[in-house]
Parts: sequence; structure tokens; C-alpha cells
Amino acid sequence: MSGDRLGWRWLLVYGRVSLWVLLFALVIVPHLLLSLLGRRDLLPPLFLGALARIAGVRTRVVGKPLPHALLLGNHLSWIDVLVLAGASRTAFVAHAGLSDHLALEWLCLQNDTLFVTRDQRGTVAAQVGMVVERLGRRRLTIFPEATTGDGRTLLPFRSSLLSAVERLPHDITVQPFALDFEDAKAIAWVGDEPGLTNFRKIMARTKPILLTIRFLEPLNGAELTNRKTMAAAAQGRIAAALGLEISAPLA
Repeated sequence: MSGDRLGWRWLLVYGRVSLWVLLFALVIVPHLLLSLLGRRDLLPPLFLGALARIAGVRTRVVGKPLPHALLLGNHLSWIDVLVLAGASRTAFVAHAGLSDHLALEWLCLQNDTLFVTRDQRGTVAAQVGMVVERLGRRRLTIFPEATTGDGRTLLPFRSSLLSAVERLPHDITVQPFALDFEDAKAIAWVGDEPGLTNFRKIMARTKPILLTIRFLEPLNGAELTNRKTMAAAAQGRIAAALGLEISAPLA
């Protein structure tokens, strides 16, 4: 019985991955043609959202992502990127280290990922310019926890990750969001778990992954004073929306 169940789950993984590959084959030529016309942003969010659907994610959205907003939220799994792109057509801010992997960099760039260097203060001015330019075209998401949490507590938000947005113009909207997984413990990618193990675990699920994305009220007034106030305000709203404790003081 156990062997039969294991075999069935592997078939489910292979089936879902095969559907991913088929979907990629169907969209890659239209995507490249649209890219030549300057509309590279059209298909990737739909594609990523479809990947999440194939993986078994069933999403409910509460609230609305505001136009051209900088989105700040909690982070549990690689699946977060797929569902957020599909639900809000957002691009993402990622650590520049990801661009060391050429294939991964190419895939990220298809959805206008913005690679930033978090610890080199001399690059902040240039990064602010890139963030402003990107927000002029579409939403942009940062995960201030800097890693994935376990869904039982909210990790401290690293205000250093907001260095590139601390000097944004005052008319830029900063909007927190909360990813509320019904079975967060089973979805979360934490600790020393290898990425492929977590991928296989999620893709082998027979039960749907139920997720509510809560787009919260944007930050305002004194909350936008600097990166520390932005991190604190966003973290407080997300913790309240999820009913979670904050695991440690803000960095």
C-alpha cells in the first residue's frame, strides 16, 4: 500500500512537471515576439499563475493590489512567487546572487525581476532609480524577511532590504500583503530542507493548497519616514492580519 501510494505521488509529480513543460512550449514563442514589441510583461504573470494552478494552488484574494505599488509581505515558499505574479502581475526584487546562475537569471528577467545588491551602500542611489523606473511600469514585490518562514511566526523584517526604496518619491504607494496558507506548516520551505525535496513535496500533494492573499491598507504618513518605520509598520499589519507573533525584534 505504501509503495503504491509512493508510486502514485511520483506519477503526480511527473504529470505536473510535464504540464509545466508543455505550457512553457506553448507560450515561449508568443512571449519572445511580444518582447520584441516591448511588451515582455504581458505573458509571464499569466504563465506563473498557471504554474501555481497546475501545482494545486487554489487562491482567494481579499482586497486589491494598488496600481504601481511597492508590495511588502511574508514569505513561505517558492510557490509565493508564482501566486503573487498571477494575482497581481507583480515583478520581484531579488538578491543579485541569483544572477550568477544564467538559466535562472534569464527566467527571472522574463518577469522583469530587479536584481539588487543589499549590502553595498554606494549602489543605493542607482538602485533607487531602478526601483522608481520599474514602479512606473508595474508593481514590484520585496520579501523583507529575506528568507522563508515556517508560517507559525513572522520572521523579523530586515529593514536593510528596504535601503533601495528608502528615498523613493512620496507619491509611491507602499502596500503590505499577507500570504495566508491554510496548511502553512506543510508548505513552508525552512531549515536545511533541500529545495528539490520541498519542490517534490508540494508537487506530490493530492490535496489542494488553499491560499488567501490579503492585500492590506497602504502605509501612510509617519510610517513612510524611513526604511525602519516602513519595515515596522508593514510587519505589524501583516502579523495582525495573520494572527502571528513576531519572532524577534526588527533588524
